[in-house]
Amino acid sequence: MDWVYLIEVLVGGLMSGVMYSLVAIGFVLIYKSSGIFNFAQGTMLLFASLTFVKMTENGIDFWTALFIAAGIMVIFGVATERYVIRPLANQDLLALFMATVGLATFQEGFSQFIWDSDVHGLQMSKFLDIGLLDPAPIFMSDHIPWLDILIPKFDIFASLVAGSLIVVLAFFFQKTKTGLSLRAVSDDHMAAMAVGIPLQTVWAVVWAVTGVIALVAGLLWAERVSVSFTLIEAVMKALPVILIGGLTSIPGAIIGGLVIGVGEKLGEIYLADVFGGQGIELWFAYFMALIFLVFRPQGMFGEKLIERV
Repeated sequence: MDWVYLIEVLVGGLMSGVMYSLVAIGFVLIYKSSGIFNFAQGTMLLFASLTFVKMTENGIDFWTALFIAAGIMVIFGVATERYVIRPLANQDLLALFMATVGLATFQEGFSQFIWDSDVHGLQMSKFLDIGLLDPAPIFMSDHIPWLDILIPKFDIFASLVAGSLIVVLAFFFQKTKTGLSLRAVSDDHMAAMAVGIPLQTVWAVVWAVTGVIALVAGLLWAERVSVSFTLIEAVMKALPVILIGGLTSIPGAIIGGLVIGVGEKLGEIYLADVFGGQGIELWFAYFMALIFLVFRPQGMFGEKLIERV
């Protein structure tokens, strides 16, 4: 195999992996802080991207639409915590999970009600061509001359945006007071309350941050698959990522995304003949998740929970 082509495949896999990781982090943040698996994460991406694209279609410029959409998602996240999650805080985890299932159904219907159910082409890459990154630096071109590697411009841009947001989130949760409070809450709710950490405030911040993540991830993914209800299915690829990396581990979400991204691309090359055709990308991630569920259910970096009876 041509080594240049192999590098293109590996780089493409890593770029896809970063975008998987960004979606997965949204799941992990909520689960880590409150023990809730947010089934509505996919519909949050859909609602956020639909909100943005409808504003741009109605003549609102890119940056204004972006900030308005971010504000809407922050409000939506805080309202979800206040009026959906908080009243059920002392209920069984199954009840909380079912609440997020109901939230997902509501978001899907609400999105159709206030916007529509049509397919929208986002074409966010056009903003790169009209001055956002013009003239484009060498690393933003489709062709890297000294390596003779072809990489789509928007894939590089999306990876840089997703990677930068991941770095910002890592700094936020490692170095800021709110981030340290979140880590304390995720380790032990009762101990965190005992030292004066306000659980409800921390949970509200987490849901607000998750709303912003949903907007960024939704826009990046919508460029690839369009803004439609198929976007929900596309981002569900993050579920195998968190199962592989670990439901409680942000580094696990990052590494799990990279593993899935690279594995899918390599699988298309090396396993296509073995399995009689293409389409390995459709099931590879779920196959890997199944292996981890059988042999290492806590994931690569997740915590192994032992309950005494």
